[in-house]
Amino acid sequence: MLRKSDIPRAATGRAVIRRTAVRRAVIRRTLAAAAVLAVTAGCTAQAATSRPAADAKPGSTAPAPDAASTPTPSASDPGTPSAKPGGSATTAKPEVLMASGSKSERVRELQARLAQIGWFDDTPTGTYGPVTVASVKGFQGKRGLPTTGDTDTVTWQKLLAMTKQPTRDELTGKAVNKPTAKLDPRCRTGRVMCVSKTTRTLSWVIDGKVQSTMDVRFGSQYTPTREGTFSVFHKSRHHVSSIYHTPMPYAMFFSGGQAVHYSADFAARGYNGASHGCVNVRNEGKIASLFAQVRQGDRVVIYW
Repeated sequence: MLRKSDIPRAATGRAVIRRTAVRRAVIRRTLAAAAVLAVTAGCTAQAATSRPAADAKPGSTAPAPDAASTPTPSASDPGTPSAKPGGSATTAKPEVLMASGSKSERVRELQARLAQIGWFDDTPTGTYGPVTVASVKGFQGKRGLPTTGDTDTVTWQKLLAMTKQPTRDELTGKAVNKPTAKLDPRCRTGRVMCVSKTTRTLSWVIDGKVQSTMDVRFGSQYTPTREGTFSVFHKSRHHVSSIYHTPMPYAMFFSGGQAVHYSADFAARGYNGASHGCVNVRNEGKIASLFAQVRQGDRVVIYW
């Protein structure tokens, strides 16, 4: 039984309980309203805690960056690529200056310059034909350029840097200032016909001094000219091949049936043909002079 003195205390306790219940109801309604607002705004309601850092361990949190501390890319920032209409940028192709079918003095100069570095072995004509296309392709491939056979600005500038202005005789095919072949060490002593497959030249060398140089061509891939050190074992001024029945004037044999000799076919067709393994010379005057000087026992060195 309550005493009269306990009645005010009980009334006060009930009042406190009612106020607490009212506060809890208000909080629940407030939270519910906040949830509704979050959903309608298109995001998920989250607790008021900072987000985990990118490399934070599960369960840990890191301070969220302030707006002032977060860098904003600028339009001039080179590290921020901007989208361009039309897709990615492409490198412009070099301009083609000369190509198959071209006819001009510039083509003649091109041919003469290619001849200087051993890529064109015909008389400059000023006509950009199959021989010129093949020569340009070889030049381009050797230097890591696209082997189009067309002379574009990149190819032309590369060629200009490697050659010099052709002389009148070079432009007409009367002379070709080819680079001097680097003598193989085996050619520096004694009497040697030094044959370079790289420059396609034969140099007549005595005790390391070049006496004369002439253009030569070799056998095809099916009848290759042998490489190595040999000796002249037979000379025949008016020789005729017993196998092919073709003339081999000024023949100087050095390995089996292979010989250094004059070739009328080489003189007429240039490098459009090939020998059956012999070393062909197209300048009859030079081979005649060489034939008169070479003796049996003189060495022949063929190398790249």
